[in-house]
Amino acid sequence: METATDSRAIGIGILGYGSMGRAHASACLRLPQVFWPPAARPELVAVCGRSADRVEDFARRFGFGHWHRDWRELVADPNVQVFDDAGPNDLHEEPCVATAQAGKHVLCEKPLARNAGEAWRMLQAVEAAGVRHMCGFVYRFVPAVRIARQLIEAGALGRIYHYRARYLQAGAADPATPLRWRHQAEAAGSGALGDVGSHIIDLARFLVGEPESVQGALATLIPERNLEQKPGERGPVTSDDAFAAAVTFCNGAIGTLEASRVCWGRWNHLEFEVNGEKGSLAFNLERMNELELYLEEDRRQGVAGTRTVNCNEPEHPFAAQWWPRHPLGWDALFVHQLQHFLAAVAGRGEVAPLGATFDDSYRCAVVCDAIASSAATGRRTVVEYKHTKV
Repeated sequence: METATDSRAIGIGILGYGSMGRAHASACLRLPQVFWPPAARPELVAVCGRSADRVEDFARRFGFGHWHRDWRELVADPNVQVFDDAGPNDLHEEPCVATAQAGKHVLCEKPLARNAGEAWRMLQAVEAAGVRHMCGFVYRFVPAVRIARQLIEAGALGRIYHYRARYLQAGAADPATPLRWRHQAEAAGSGALGDVGSHIIDLARFLVGEPESVQGALATLIPERNLEQKPGERGPVTSDDAFAAAVTFCNGAIGTLEASRVCWGRWNHLEFEVNGEKGSLAFNLERMNELELYLEEDRRQGVAGTRTVNCNEPEHPFAAQWWPRHPLGWDALFVHQLQHFLAAVAGRGEVAPLGATFDDSYRCAVVCDAIASSAATGRRTVVEYKHTKV
């Protein structure tokens, strides 16, 4: 019988102590409790952040061996084998490229970069170095999403007709919310488009296939916000609050994409529906453990509408590692993601196709840029992966 001693220890260095840093560090601590024995044992070597007080407190809270304020020191640390970039978008390209050039594996939060050009350079770096690489499109690790993919791949829906998705949040709906890096194009690249829209674009590729063209619209609905460090002063919002796009796919399907961070009452409302010649399926992240289905068997039985499948039966993805027939929470997805990536690092599997590689994430960035270009020109834009074959 395999034991924990058979699992290779892998040193983790995390950039960032915000919400994503917490999610990633928590997953490292939880992984050996859930996947036993784990594909590899994550060891929290070091964390990096700008504020000395906050990063030191974070290191103590999660049990990191030490902490840094300069990401270069984190990359250079000989005990760090996996660089986990949970920092803001403008701290993705340079640290991840340097990590790859140092021969270390890279896990980077989404969106991979502020634009497709940065994403392409990151992809080139990891491929040239031959290191493992994955982007944190964590919703690929929702059991219901995995089941949706399995059904589509098995032909249960037949030829796909439609994909429609929206991701609505209320995090920036209050005009009193201060100006932060996510509201500034220089730091973020884009707003709702890259921040939450990238998730539904990645899921479109994961479930349906490659987009062929897009027609998009972007809006900055709250043009100014209060400056946190300068009471009474306001600054311009230079990223989008919301976007909408029509999309055609290379396989002939059509769809719609929509995301907003200014929707009161919608705190984390990611929803998608796929319709095909034989049936349909639908998912809502706020009911994460459920999948709505309408398949051929439902038609034969005279069922009028969709039925709800609880995706936590023992045979469903990831259920055996937790508590079958009991619901999972959002934090579990980061454990699934980390296990998948560390298995690839340990030589026990591949990142693709179930995990999002830097190639997947570059393609997602191309689609984001195409939507932004379409919004600027008012014309439909063809999605072109200029640097890599489709």
